[in-house]
Amino acid sequence: MAVLSDINDEDELDEEPGEVIESAPPQKVGEERHFSNSGLKKKLLKRGHGLETPDFNDEVTVHYVGTLLDGTKFDSTRDRDQPLTFTLGQAHVATGLDYGIITMKKGEVSLFTLPAEMGVSSNSDSVMQFEVELISWIKVIDVCKDGGIVKKILEKGTRNERPGDLDEVLVNYQVALVDGTVVAETPEGGVQFHVKDGHLFPGLPKVIMFMTTGEKAELLVQPQYAFGEKGREVSGGLQSIPPNSVLHVNIQLVSFKPVINVTGNSMVLKKILKEGEGAFTANEGAKVTVRYTAMLEDGTVFEKRGIGETPPLEFITDEEQVIAGLDRAVATMKKGERAIISIHPDYAFRNVEVRRDFAIVPPGSNLVYDTEMMDFIKEKAPWELSSNEKIEEAGKKKEEGNLLFKGGKYQRAGSKYEKAADYVSQDVSFTDDEEKLAKALRVTCWLNGAACSLKLSDFPGAIKLCSQVLDVEFLNVKALYRRAQAYIETGDLLSADVDIKKALEVDPQNREVKVIQRKCKQLQAENDKKDAKLYGNMFAHERKDSFVVTKRLKVEKEEVMRMEMDKVADSAAPDDGLF
Repeated sequence: MAVLSDINDEDELDEEPGEVIESAPPQKVGEERHFSNSGLKKKLLKRGHGLETPDFNDEVTVHYVGTLLDGTKFDSTRDRDQPLTFTLGQAHVATGLDYGIITMKKGEVSLFTLPAEMGVSSNSDSVMQFEVELISWIKVIDVCKDGGIVKKILEKGTRNERPGDLDEVLVNYQVALVDGTVVAETPEGGVQFHVKDGHLFPGLPKVIMFMTTGEKAELLVQPQYAFGEKGREVSGGLQSIPPNSVLHVNIQLVSFKPVINVTGNSMVLKKILKEGEGAFTANEGAKVTVRYTAMLEDGTVFEKRGIGETPPLEFITDEEQVIAGLDRAVATMKKGERAIISIHPDYAFRNVEVRRDFAIVPPGSNLVYDTEMMDFIKEKAPWELSSNEKIEEAGKKKEEGNLLFKGGKYQRAGSKYEKAADYVSQDVSFTDDEEKLAKALRVTCWLNGAACSLKLSDFPGAIKLCSQVLDVEFLNVKALYRRAQAYIETGDLLSADVDIKKALEVDPQNREVKVIQRKCKQLQAENDKKDAKLYGNMFAHERKDSFVVTKRLKVEKEEVMRMEMDKVADSAAPDDGLF
């Protein structure tokens, strides 16, 4: 009778480059290897397919022939003409055999030699051999890591991407009790819902987020992830489910539409209906051509572009040529991409009534744009420009930032200044004359960016930008002044005082600096009074004359502060020879 090694190897090919087994070189047909110190041996008789191997808890289907070393056969699925299916890790056949099978690939045939203690019986003193063919296996996943939901993958998906909690999924399923009673089933074509909204039973969204498009699976769901102790009464086409019921679920993720949280606060959401081409998106500053149908939440169309006889819309992103929500979402789209963009009033027309081509948009309306990216031309990146072009582009961005700043649009102005500084980065190679211009632009953009940060109450950001300026121009009065402002706002009055004194050394008559100097002194005096009162109350029971104690503490505190200020000033002083 034939054993597995007699099976013809019709696809005896060389090993795939890079193929590894436990970080070792590819095992050759006929080669025998030892498994560390366990005594288990594996001899490869026929290579398998692919790179994947099963894991413990997976359900494997194998043919095997078990023999003693003298050739005596004691078990064979071949003789029964029936392969065996079992769960790895439960020593269903032999204790050591599971450790061998987890190294095998689909279709592989290997001979495993098991020491006596890893054989069929722990009482046996015989070395055994199993010639095994791994026919297939079903991947088993403990979704919640507590046995509450166990998923068997019956059919793999066609893609690697998995849905997120915002995504809209299309799912087919059938739910049954342990006795086989079907208690829920989707209609033909499946059911569609957003993962975050939940569906059917509490554990289902978690399962779906572990699936890929086209994947079919079988679930065993324990009561705590199903309907718990209460069960479920008949409602909405769903049959009653007894308390503490275990559910058997057959499920398929038919498809899903990714939903992108464009603004990070869920006020602009983009649901992708059709994937775009390539890897590049329009991004900020791109010239885009789009077509869309704009609607209210109830489906009322108020505007169309590029639909029917209307021409498509062309605009430059990040230039406020369209409402903010559409602008931000379009900048994330690829060529050919089609998406539904849902926009909160804060990123649309706010509380203003707006008249459009087909309807009036009421104040405070949520909007929906069915949008397709027809084409776009990306703004050139700094590395695509010559050194002279970089300086020119930086100058343009700076001027655009100035206009935005004057209009009170500090966030966008700061972004423009940041881009301008990137074009003339210190990492770029410039000629001597170009470097002078580039340095001046960098300093100006950093200073203007710091002004934006102050307007936006981003005081750490302002300190960082001013410090960048002071790294190259140690006594820049504007940088010292703005950094002192930021220090005051963060409560670091000592550092603010140091910057103010340096600025006045350079420009003793600077009115703005003198104003914040007075403010800094006033705040310090107020802090001293608070401290004096605090310490006075703490020690009032030890001193009858609290005024004397308070005055002494104040004098001591001022002396300590003067010493600390001297230390900061000394550490910040320029080295000789820098100027």
